[in-house]
Amino acid sequence: MKRDKKSKRGIIGRIFKIIFITIAIIILFVAALIMYKANSDPDKVPDVFGYKPMIVLSGSMETSIHTGDLVFVKMVDTTTLKKGDVIAFRNESDTVTTHRIVDVVFEDGKQYFKTKGDANNAEDVNLVAMEDIEGIYVARIPKAGNFLMFMQKPIGLFIVLLVILVIGLLWLYIISRKDDKKYRKEEEKDRLEFEEFKRQREIERQKENNDDK
Repeated sequence: MKRDKKSKRGIIGRIFKIIFITIAIIILFVAALIMYKANSDPDKVPDVFGYKPMIVLSGSMETSIHTGDLVFVKMVDTTTLKKGDVIAFRNESDTVTTHRIVDVVFEDGKQYFKTKGDANNAEDVNLVAMEDIEGIYVARIPKAGNFLMFMQKPIGLFIVLLVILVIGLLWLYIISRKDDKKYRKEEEKDRLEFEEFKRQREIERQKENNDDK
């Protein structure tokens, strides 16, 4: 029973390690892809398989979206957008804003969108052209944007790397201690088995000697 429990714990531990390594590889791949796209075309928001991560810098969409959140928008066919959708678009200052569509209008045969932040009292001054739309809002990670902004600073990157290094060293230390303890147990078990083997051999020899007499 004890061996079965140990083997089950070992299997669960290996599964967790595989999951952790897989997630780490995916995160590194996504980060590398975003960095590559950002450097190759600085004028565009980088996407990963059609999804674009963005950091919220204002509270104009509270309480749906908060300052410091990391939001994800999906590239879509802009003709399918409708009133009530939350979209990310480039404004007149060429910065990306995430607001809600409050109306769809047509001017000179072209389709435009009126937008407004949920926390704002008035609609945005300028209409949003279809070509300025980055995507439709699909999800957010609360306050993750603050962490990414902190990472962009040298001191932030240093602290994060230091924490990762310390955690990695602690993990290696714990694993090495466990392995060492396991090795000592196995060694002690082998020693006891060998002692028992010698004891049994000695008993057999004594028995053989008594039989010879």
